[in-house]
Amino acid sequence: MSFSELYFNVDHGYLEGLVRGFKGGILKQTDYLNLVQCETLDDLKLHLQSTDYGNFLANEPSPLAVSTIDDKLKEKLVIEFNHLRNHCLEPLATFLDFITYSYMIDNIILLITGTLHQRPITELIPKCHPLGSFEQMEAIHIASTPAELFNAVLVDTPLAPYFIDCISEQDLDEMNIEIIRNTLYKAYLEDFYKFCEELGGATADSMCEALAFEADRRAFIITINSFGTELTKEDRAKLYPRCGKLYPDGLQLLARADDYDQVRNVANCYAEYKELFENAGSNPGEKTLEDKFFEHEVQLMKNSFMMQFQFGVFYAYVKLKEQENRNIVWIAECVAQRHRAKIDSYIPIF
Repeated sequence: MSFSELYFNVDHGYLEGLVRGFKGGILKQTDYLNLVQCETLDDLKLHLQSTDYGNFLANEPSPLAVSTIDDKLKEKLVIEFNHLRNHCLEPLATFLDFITYSYMIDNIILLITGTLHQRPITELIPKCHPLGSFEQMEAIHIASTPAELFNAVLVDTPLAPYFIDCISEQDLDEMNIEIIRNTLYKAYLEDFYKFCEELGGATADSMCEALAFEADRRAFIITINSFGTELTKEDRAKLYPRCGKLYPDGLQLLARADDYDQVRNVANCYAEYKELFENAGSNPGEKTLEDKFFEHEVQLMKNSFMMQFQFGVFYAYVKLKEQENRNIVWIAECVAQRHRAKIDSYIPIF
């Protein structure tokens, strides 16, 4: 045990205990079996009341909307996250800030895309994830090029260093927005990975594995989504995060790939990714590649809780709650639309 781990509990032990307690409230398989039997969203609300969610929908009038459930799920996560963030010391404070940056990136992209389609900013702001909100968000609609976006909006945010590679005089169109999203994520993941490496110990062990998977997943998805678009192979290669297990050899192979089969051949060189691609498909009854990635992520996050005296549990908790939110919203959508055939297509956690 390293010197820093000996003193871990002095600074962070209470919050680690707290987040492990939060984890105990994550829905079990029996909860999901109850939820999929619901006939209406009010039934769903009733079942959730008997879990750790309690009365989080108590003030919502009937008939309930799926969007309301989604908003309230996010709100509950944000309250828990902010409680942890308000009571922590460094370097945990910076670590938790890093977790919020990915939500900031998604919010920025959502706002730029919305304004590109002439949607009013007042309608877009409520759609943003509350974990990634920042003061300058409402000014995004004034920008028409990446350079303007940086100078008017992002220069004073934590994302400013990540945006440097995106600045050009090109107009903000669909293609450039996707390039900006992936360039920001690449810089963010590499920076977060480096930060966790520097923390060392068990935090580096659990987080470097989690972030390496996130980087590799993005590389696979960027490649698959680029087929049939104007994105050149050289530009595609620039978007790959260089901190995963695919770096450097796998990324070079992905950069040359022309179709899905060639991407799968790259995955075959890596035991855990080979398994994910093998069982994925788009036919009825088959799990999609995205589902397989989510399942793998859930397993990684559960493994993180097996290790003590490390920050990975905070990241893992947020990721598991994110998956739980997706599950509940999926089931709620199936109930609301009376489309029960695929109601079991959620990703179980425990």
